[in-house]
Amino acid sequence: MPEVRRRQFLNGQWADPAGEPASSFEVASILVQARPERLDAASRAIETLPGVEIFGRDPKGKLVVVVEADNVGRIGETLNVISLLPDVLTAALVFHGTGE
Repeated sequence: MPEVRRRQFLNGQWADPAGEPASSFEVASILVQARPERLDAASRAIETLPGVEIFGRDPKGKLVVVVEADNVGRIGETLNVISLLPDVLTAALVFHGTGE
């Protein structure tokens, strides 16, 4: 399954090169509260994760993270990894959607 970014999906560009639509996908939003003085370090660590994009950020330490995956298990894994990062105080799932 080819990797599809959120913007590509929203613009209808989620078919594979052969023109077949993607079979299923998961998308989630996670609200992260990081230590404000360590926000850049937390952001860099989060951005290294596969299928993850930081959509918004606040200098007080809040990040809105969008996760795209091919199964719900990967969403849960990513949430756990983010919540265990040293500069992250909390990570909460605020949206989860599934499509076919």
